[in-house]
Amino acid sequence: MIAGAGALGAAAAIGMLRSGSSYSYRAKSVFITGGARGLGFLMAELLAGEGARLALVSRNNAELNAAERKLAGTGAEVATFVCDVRDPQQVKETIDACASLFGSIDVLINNAGVIQVGPFEHTTIEDFQNAMATHAWGPLYSILAALPHMRRQGAGRIVNISSIGGKISVPHLMPYAVSKFALAGLSDGMRVELRKYGIMVTSVYPGLMRTGSHVHAQTKGDSEGEFSWFSFMATNPLFAINARRAARQIIEASRKGRRELVVTTQAKLAVMTQGLAPSLVSMMSEIVNRFLPQPTGSGEDRVRAA
Repeated sequence: MIAGAGALGAAAAIGMLRSGSSYSYRAKSVFITGGARGLGFLMAELLAGEGARLALVSRNNAELNAAERKLAGTGAEVATFVCDVRDPQQVKETIDACASLFGSIDVLINNAGVIQVGPFEHTTIEDFQNAMATHAWGPLYSILAALPHMRRQGAGRIVNISSIGGKISVPHLMPYAVSKFALAGLSDGMRVELRKYGIMVTSVYPGLMRTGSHVHAQTKGDSEGEFSWFSFMATNPLFAINARRAARQIIEASRKGRRELVVTTQAKLAVMTQGLAPSLVSMMSEIVNRFLPQPTGSGEDRVRAA
């Protein structure tokens, strides 16, 4: 009896996996926050190649226009929206406009991000608030705005781009880590609660990626020193994955309805070690922190926004 139930459960699980793997993005409406550059744009390029209808969202109109020009040759339907994901009203209006234009919201990719690099001593409450508003509240606003459309359709896919920093707190990236941990919790909870509506939620935890976005990081304290170590790690093939390869993995994870994706071998190893020996990971983080730039000790903070 128990064995029979187990076999039925396994068969059902295999069936779900098979149905997920056949998901097509063709003619699907895909809403991507932070879609004008970096990882967001690379995902848009791949989806354009599959015939998806794209809604790209960014605070920067010039970058949106550039992205739209680059995608023009693909033949894909592309709409761009200037929107600050930290503003719930803007988010709702933008998603409703997208649904009105394309007739649906089939896939939501929460990708918009900010990053502050520097020691805790130079971190302000505003840094934490900005990171939380972008990485946690922003995705929540987007999900809440997209949910009525997806429920009406009886299906949908949501991809939340967290980070390895949402599983292991990295020194000198505390606001980023705090907000990505929050997104991880939101994503896990939404996955369970929305499945009954036919909505699949995929949590993504990338390690370092060579997106070029490190130039947009805000560095604090010893600004040049912070930028040096962070840019070295973010551009070195030994530590950072090719961003297009990461984008392809994310698109496939959503297609298959995967619950979770950890991107890069280094990130997978770090997560495994954290699970088996958290004290070791903590000790290693403390050692790394000793070699990072120290607080400047000056009364005024120095900020480098590249």
